[in-house]
Amino acid sequence: MKRYKEAAVAVAGLAAMFATGAAFAQSSVTLYGVLDTGVGYLSSQAPTTGATSGGKSVTKLIEGVWGGERFGFKGSEDLGGGTKAIFQLEEGYNVDNGAQSKSGLMFSRASWVGLTNNTYGTFTAGRQYTPYYNMLAQYGPTPWLTGAFGAHPGDLDALDTDYRVNNALVYTSPSFAGLKVSGMYALGGVAGAFNSGASWSVGAQYLAGAAGIGVGFARFNNATSGGGAWSANSTAYSGTGEQGESSITNGYQNAAAQQRFAVTGGYQFNSQWDVSASYSNVQYIAGPNSGFATTAIFNTGGAVLHYKPAVAWDLAAGYSYTRATQANGVQDAASYQQFNLTQLYNLSKRTRIYVLEAYQRANGQTINGGKVVTATAAIGEQSAASSRSQFGATVGINHQF
Repeated sequence: MKRYKEAAVAVAGLAAMFATGAAFAQSSVTLYGVLDTGVGYLSSQAPTTGATSGGKSVTKLIEGVWGGERFGFKGSEDLGGGTKAIFQLEEGYNVDNGAQSKSGLMFSRASWVGLTNNTYGTFTAGRQYTPYYNMLAQYGPTPWLTGAFGAHPGDLDALDTDYRVNNALVYTSPSFAGLKVSGMYALGGVAGAFNSGASWSVGAQYLAGAAGIGVGFARFNNATSGGGAWSANSTAYSGTGEQGESSITNGYQNAAAQQRFAVTGGYQFNSQWDVSASYSNVQYIAGPNSGFATTAIFNTGGAVLHYKPAVAWDLAAGYSYTRATQANGVQDAASYQQFNLTQLYNLSKRTRIYVLEAYQRANGQTINGGKVVTATAAIGEQSAASSRSQFGATVGINHQF
């Protein structure tokens, strides 16, 4: 009889253990990722940064075109009362050679933890996207044109996914009748100078049926005194260099601050057709050590038309126009016109093949190294051309898990 009682106690203990486990079963962790690579062609590529001659066409493997390659973990724990603890860790990599997408950063794409509540909103801390990006991206150029080929020249307005902010504190409200707002402050951590190297951003998005609109602003302060080389401990540092650095903006790498304002919007006509449009104003602000004296301003407008003729197909066409203002000795301000086409075929819910074509024409002048130079083309986030015109095309495969 004693043995039966001991067995009963043991069974009861196991039952209690499983019951306790069930009480904590609201926690979850998900492993996910993306693999993406293709063969790409560029009609002209400069042999060195800032070169204006000597470039040749190039055919090469291009990774992360349709979607940035990554693997990550995200999870949540139910804390009760409608509140959850949440986190995300996400690393980028290059499937063509196995390298990290940003050397020296283990979780370059996301590294944050926070709390969320359906009534009070979400608060997160760590390396993450700005409200500027989160509120605008849905109607930006990249969902159907990709950032690699379809981002506005050099992605100078940061509407692609390449830029995250270190040391960021972000609050995002719940949706109130379709309206959602968000704000961020990222600490620079510079002793004796609270705002040095810091950044802040605000954004809002309103969705009403088939239509939607987003608005956002972001400012990034250099961590060095009044300009100079963009500092690695600035919150705007992406892991590969200054935010917004490209051949389009090379002459302004030593800005004391950068700021971006943008509006995007879209409309879904029916199950086959939708359109989106965007406008951005980007400013590189001079300081005493910047190497340029006058604020450089770039205005960009763009539109994307998306057509879905069948369940498996997505087709898109886009156009953008970027124009700089006259500044720092430039009399013929640079301008860039870009045209994009997309053909995507979904082999399954997780695998698709795609073909992209893009053409860009640059006109006017810009500055580089403090000198006025001829503006050259740079499709999306591709390498700079050695001429005013550049054509690019790629065919690739994208798989999600």
